[in-house]
Amino acid sequence: MKIKSTKLERLFDVSNVAFLLAMSALVVIPILHVIAGSFSSTNALIHSKVFIWPVDFNLDNFALVIQNETFWKSFRVSVFLVIVGTAVNMGLTMLTSYPLSRKYLMGRRYILLLIVFTMIFQAPMVPNYLLVNDLGLINSIWSLIIPAALNAFNLILCITFFRSLPEELFEAARIDGMSEYGILWKIVLPLSLPITVTLLLFYAVQHWNSYFSALIYITDRDLYPLQLYMYNLLADANAIDNFRGISAEAVMDTSPQGLQMATIVVATAPIVMIYPFIQKHFIKGAMLGSLKE
Repeated sequence: MKIKSTKLERLFDVSNVAFLLAMSALVVIPILHVIAGSFSSTNALIHSKVFIWPVDFNLDNFALVIQNETFWKSFRVSVFLVIVGTAVNMGLTMLTSYPLSRKYLMGRRYILLLIVFTMIFQAPMVPNYLLVNDLGLINSIWSLIIPAALNAFNLILCITFFRSLPEELFEAARIDGMSEYGILWKIVLPLSLPITVTLLLFYAVQHWNSYFSALIYITDRDLYPLQLYMYNLLADANAIDNFRGISAEAVMDTSPQGLQMATIVVATAPIVMIYPFIQKHFIKGAMLGSLKE
C-alpha cells in the first residue's frame, strides 16, 4: 500500500533535491570548465569565451603536454610513488593490523592507545624535517614514502575489519598446523578483498596527490612528483623549467591557462579511469570496516 505524503513532506523533498542539485553544480561546473578549456583554442581562452563547453575544439594544449619532458618526468615519479609507496603501505598495514586484531596478543590495548595518540597529537613540521634530514632522505624519493609508511586511520579501519572475521576459521587452521603467516596469507587476505581494495585506493590517491611532503623535502626538479610540478606550472606557466622538449615559440603561442587545464586533465585522468572499476569494493569495504560486531 502506497502511503500518501503530506504537503510539508513533499515540500521538504523538493527543497532537498534542489539543494543537492545546487551543491552538485558547484562541484561539477568548475570541473567541466577545466575540461572545456583544455579542449579550446588559445583565442577563445584569451577572450574568456569558454564556460562549460569547448570553443574552437582542438588538441593543441594536449599535444604540448605530451611533448613536455618535464611533465613526463614528474609523471613517472608519481607512478613510482603510487606503486612502491602503496606496496609498502599495504604490507605494513596488513602485517600490523592482523596481530592487533587478535585478542590474545599481550599489550595490544596499549599499542592501540599509542597508535590512536599519533592520530590526535601529530609531530610538528620542524621535528619531522629534522628527522628526515638526519636519516639522509632529503632530496630522496624515499622521503615521500618512509615517513608516511603507515597510516593510523587506515590501520584502525583494517583492524576493525579483521575483527569481524569468524574466529572459528583461525582456530581450525591452527589445529591443522597452519602458522600465523599462513593464516594471514591463505585465509585472512582472500576474505578481505573489500577492505584491501579500499585501502589500496586510499593509499594510491594519497601518493598520487602527494604535494606538501615533496614541497618540504624535495628541491631537485627531476624528483618533483606530478602535483608539485602542477603547482609550479600554476604559479608560473611561462617558466622555461616547466617545459623541456618544447620550443619557446610554441609555448608563447599557447595560452598558459590552456596548458594548465590540459595538464590538470591528464594528471587527473588515471585516478578517474580506475575508480569506476573498484567503486563496488570501495563502498563495501568502507562500510564493513566501520562496523564492529
